[in-house]
Amino acid sequence: MCPDKERPAENTAVLSRDLTQYGRISARQNRACPCQLMVRTKVNSNEEKNHPMHIYLQGLTMGLAYVAPIGLQNLFVINSALTQRRSRVYLTALIVIFWDISLGVSCFLGAGALMQAVPWLQKVILAVGSLIVIWIGIGLLRSKASLEGGRDVNVPVWKLITSAFVVTWLNPQAIIDGTMMLGAFRATLPAGTDVPFICGFGSASVIWFLTVSTLVSLLGSKFNEKVLNVINKVCGAVIIFYGLKLLYSFVKMMGWL
Repeated sequence: MCPDKERPAENTAVLSRDLTQYGRISARQNRACPCQLMVRTKVNSNEEKNHPMHIYLQGLTMGLAYVAPIGLQNLFVINSALTQRRSRVYLTALIVIFWDISLGVSCFLGAGALMQAVPWLQKVILAVGSLIVIWIGIGLLRSKASLEGGRDVNVPVWKLITSAFVVTWLNPQAIIDGTMMLGAFRATLPAGTDVPFICGFGSASVIWFLTVSTLVSLLGSKFNEKVLNVINKVCGAVIIFYGLKLLYSFVKMMGWL
């Protein structure tokens, strides 16, 4: 038999054998044990949780739940929207947004500086902060919103700025709650994710106050105390959820689970 005719058959046989062997090796490599699959799934899950967009959305939802409950700031913005022209309404909202974000950033950075200077304080802030967050949520569920406060909105711009500053920065309860809450959240954030979180938190203030100003200005008297009570109840439930989440993080940090 001619050798030239035998070579294609031999080459075909070798190629078939190599492909079969490669297939077996690939099958072994793809056959992972359950433990390996669990580890891969856990790593992928952690990567998703640490993604900047996930952290941003966490800050955004927490910020909305924190800023939306009806307090003096919201009453000031709402009453402005009910009684003032549109340009004055948005000016009031922007002033309140500025002071609100400045307070949030200060509380966040201040709590972070304290935890870096005194490492064991991280656990204390996380524990106490989670309980305060839960207590704030319970208070919102039990509260009744009213439109009686914040009616003095027809004032000069300089007085509007100082009034918004007093309501925001000279409120000891707001400073304590903000520091403990944001400090507790910072204690649970992965390294390098502070900026996405605080950007999300600040975005919540912009979105909320501008949206409220627009809706109240358009709806007028339809925006009543019943609507405010619904807002408070929803925000209270969200804040309690985050408080429980923080408390769970503290329990895990202490190694009790």
